[in-house]
Amino acid sequence: MRAVPIVLVSSALVSAALAIIFERKSRRLLFVVFKPLTTFLIVLAALAAPAPVPPAYKLFILAGLVCSLAGDVALLFPERGFVPGLAAFLAAQILYILAFKPASGRPAFVGLLLPFLIYGLLMFRILAPRLGALRLPVFVYVSAISVMAWLAAARFVDAGGLKPLLACAGAILFLISDSILAFDRFGKRIGPAQALILGTYFPAQVLIALSI
Repeated sequence: MRAVPIVLVSSALVSAALAIIFERKSRRLLFVVFKPLTTFLIVLAALAAPAPVPPAYKLFILAGLVCSLAGDVALLFPERGFVPGLAAFLAAQILYILAFKPASGRPAFVGLLLPFLIYGLLMFRILAPRLGALRLPVFVYVSAISVMAWLAAARFVDAGGLKPLLACAGAILFLISDSILAFDRFGKRIGPAQALILGTYFPAQVLIALSI
């Protein structure tokens, strides 16, 4: 990795730690600054990364990170911004799916789908009673992120190597982060929810960016 991406990733990790600290200390203004700043730095790191991968992969990952940044901004306003944030992150999952999907003629390892399918269905079953009008959008989102994580895992199993491993780890962390967010919002409140959500979400995005 070149010097510029290293500096940007390091800065993103510092910014992520500050965002978590300021959220825990209820320093709202600083949290509002550092949360989107972290994702913005991750976008820059992905943009600056040398790319010995198909150009389309880098394009899809970058576009997914930008959509995630939009989602981060929307979720700074949990009530008004939840649905726009959900839409932005759904777009990010679709873009990551396009990045991780196998090349033409190389089907994804279907055997790996089952654990992600079971996980997604169980999560939706837990959330469904409190979703109300959001039941369909959340079902679509849970389906999309489960498929995204499956394709990232299948890509690693098929190709091996460091960068597919980073993408796989990032995708699974993303799934964990969103599961905590959903359970905290629609299930049972979790005390340090934001710390857990951001503590998995930011590393997830860093790992996905580093997979370029």
